[in-house]
Amino acid sequence: MNAASTRPGRNLDRFDRAILRILQKDNRTPQRAIAEEVNLSPAAVQRRIAALEASGIIMANVAVLAPDALQAAITVVVEVHLQNDRSSIVEPTKALFRSTPEIQQCYYVTGSAGFILVMIVPDMTSYEAISRRLFADNPVVETFRTLVVLDTVKAGLEIVVPDGA
Repeated sequence: MNAASTRPGRNLDRFDRAILRILQKDNRTPQRAIAEEVNLSPAAVQRRIAALEASGIIMANVAVLAPDALQAAITVVVEVHLQNDRSSIVEPTKALFRSTPEIQQCYYVTGSAGFILVMIVPDMTSYEAISRRLFADNPVVETFRTLVVLDTVKAGLEIVVPDGA
C-alpha cells in the first residue's frame, strides 16, 4: 500500500495515539497489556485497533527480517535519473521498481534525481545483474549512481506520533 494514497479520515484521540506508539514498538503486544497501559478495556483496545486498520492508519502488520540471516547482506542505495519526467516514462518505471523484489524502498523524488531506491541483495554479482536489467540496459534511464552501505546505523519505519492538538 502506498502511504501517499492513504488518506485516513479518522481523528486520533490520546488513546489512539498511545496505542499506535505501543504497536510501533511491538505489534505483538497483547491487547490486555495495551489496555492496562492506556487505561482502557481490552475490548475497547481491540475495537480501536480494528478501526485504525480499517481507516488505513495502520497499513500493515509485518515481521521485520534480518537480511544477514537470509543471505541478503548487501544494502545499496541507488539514485536513478530518467530521460525526462513524462508520465509515459515515470509510470512504467514505478511499476517496474514496485515489481522488483530486491527493491525494499522506492521514492519518486524532486530535484535532479527521479528515484531513490534502497535495495538488499545477496552479493555484488547479483546487484550487477539487477542493475544491468533495471538501469544500464533500460532505455529510459539516463544515468544511475550506486552507493553501497558500509554500516546500517539506523533503519526503521517508526513515525513520531504527536500528542493531540
